[in-house]
Amino acid sequence: MKKDIHPSFVACKVTCACGNSFETKSNTDIMNIDVCSSCHPFFTGERTMVDATGRIDKFKQKYNMK
Repeated sequence: MKKDIHPSFVACKVTCACGNSFETKSNTDIMNIDVCSSCHPFFTGERTMVDATGRIDKFKQKYNMK
């Protein structure tokens, strides 16, 4: 690698909107994010299929399945 052309790699404090914070490495000191693994529905297990039954019923009706 060429010298003096790459950004510095420093410890970064990441703060989520939910209040969770953790430390990682980045080229910035501080990051503010909206969603993290502590509050995202995929990781918390709270995700729901909003229209899943409607789509399944529509598919079954289209192909005459019961």
